[in-house]
Amino acid sequence: MITPKIGVAVLGTGWVAGEHIRAFQRNPYTEVRGILSRERARAEARIREYGLGPCRAATSMKELLEDDYIRIVSIGTPHQFHTPQAIECAERGRHVLIEKPMSLTLAEVRALNAAVERAGVKSLVSFVLRWNPLFENIKAMLAQDLIGPVFMGEVDYLSTIGPSYGGHSWIRQKQYGGNNLLTAGCHAVDALRWFIRRNVVEVFSYANRSPANRCGIEYDTNSFTLLRFDDGAIGKVGCTIEGSMPYTFPITLLGEAGSIRNNQVFTSRWPGQNGWATIPAILPDTAEVSHHPFVTEIDHFVDCVRNNHESHCNVADAVETHEICLASEISAREGRPVRLPLD
Repeated sequence: MITPKIGVAVLGTGWVAGEHIRAFQRNPYTEVRGILSRERARAEARIREYGLGPCRAATSMKELLEDDYIRIVSIGTPHQFHTPQAIECAERGRHVLIEKPMSLTLAEVRALNAAVERAGVKSLVSFVLRWNPLFENIKAMLAQDLIGPVFMGEVDYLSTIGPSYGGHSWIRQKQYGGNNLLTAGCHAVDALRWFIRRNVVEVFSYANRSPANRCGIEYDTNSFTLLRFDDGAIGKVGCTIEGSMPYTFPITLLGEAGSIRNNQVFTSRWPGQNGWATIPAILPDTAEVSHHPFVTEIDHFVDCVRNNHESHCNVADAVETHEICLASEISAREGRPVRLPLD
């Protein structure tokens, strides 16, 4: 007997939404049955582009969710729509994959987490770099205790968001972009949490923007954020979205028995080692959306839905990442450390 595939709806028609469509097409258990856009013609164009059928072109959530066959909704719309759309989907019993940031305010973070928990649906927040090959190598080395307990870590997000970016017209506005960590650097915040795996209890941050502000962004574009974990470990996230440089995502982890620096490792567990060992791997040093491991991420989420288990990257886990991003802005504005969780 042929098992029916899981119906998927994709919200949005931008770059990321296109990668989600491709990934769901490649998964043997899913088929894309709906595309949402403010303009029906754009949704219909996506359906033709990817050869989707039968697939509904919708301009409203009500119209889209009339299809009971749709069980997963992938949300790749502009930031300000993520939380209300995800809550509506969860309340209608749909599992949700949400592009980052999932929320722009603390109230939204709490409301979304409560809605997903109340509905009992599966969720995944798209910190897609967790499936990058370098990340997977680092996690394997940490699991093997190759560098011992990590007491200090640093992950940076260094890039530029300028007029060439398709969403620049709205992302540069404070009410839609949020802050530099929410709109971009949250990948680095999440990475540091993913590697250290302890709770953050305090945040302190400095932030600014260049005098020229050549990207025309309304909020601070550069920040250094210090984190203190509950066991005394410390971390730093540097972020710029107006850097005059190619995109880069450097990672440094210092442990009691060794250190990791991007794809290099030094450890006292290997007797006789007297220099960095380099492990060939694909590094996360690209801002190109199509280079991100969406296929692996979405395969993971579909497996969670099919086999009824929670993702390590679900909404509940993403709450702390978003609180750190919000606390960083408060700290920089008020010049003080901010305790977590936020009140």
